[in-house]
Amino acid sequence: MNNPVLILGAGKVGKLALDIFSGNDVLVYGFLDDDTKLYNTEISEVLVLGELQDDKFLNIIGNKTEAFVAIEHKTAKEKMVKLLVDKRKSMPVNAIHNKAVVAEDAIVGNGILIAAGAIVNPWAKIGNHSVLLSGAIVDSGAQIGEFVEIGAGAVINSEAEIGDGAFIGSGAIIVSGVKIGKNARIGAGSVVIEDIKEGKTVFGNPALPIDK
Repeated sequence: MNNPVLILGAGKVGKLALDIFSGNDVLVYGFLDDDTKLYNTEISEVLVLGELQDDKFLNIIGNKTEAFVAIEHKTAKEKMVKLLVDKRKSMPVNAIHNKAVVAEDAIVGNGILIAAGAIVNPWAKIGNHSVLLSGAIVDSGAQIGEFVEIGAGAVINSEAEIGDGAFIGSGAIIVSGVKIGKNARIGAGSVVIEDIKEGKTVFGNPALPIDK
């Protein structure tokens, strides 16, 4: 990547992205974030420039500057991605750690973060704007939708399918062939042995629904 990157979001994902880009010798232009307390402060010598929708910074995204969306709230992230695509005609770039392993035959979308130690095996598919935290494993043939977060050390076994917007907690195990519905949430350390419906929250070994 030849162009500098503007990171949208200065929270934990933004800091991870900065570490990844720095390790890949990519210049980070700065951060944008809606937390006014962060304005004009530095994160590892990179300045928080202003709010997320500040046009004077968003307008530089395009031919000479790339963007990475590191907003942690899913709905806000979706809105920002849509704004960039519709208004700036720019798709966010990937942040893939140099100590992650991504097979040549894996299919990887856009705007994805893959942290250190994560593994994406052959014929796995990672949808746009998803996040794989440290040590997560996506095995051969598994399908990850868009805007999915897979926690540290989680294992998505072969041929499993994770729906758009799902959250997989740290250390969770999704058994081969299991389907996780859109926007479902899997608690940390859970073992999922059967399909989970859209929007459900489950926890435990084996994972069971949590009543609300």
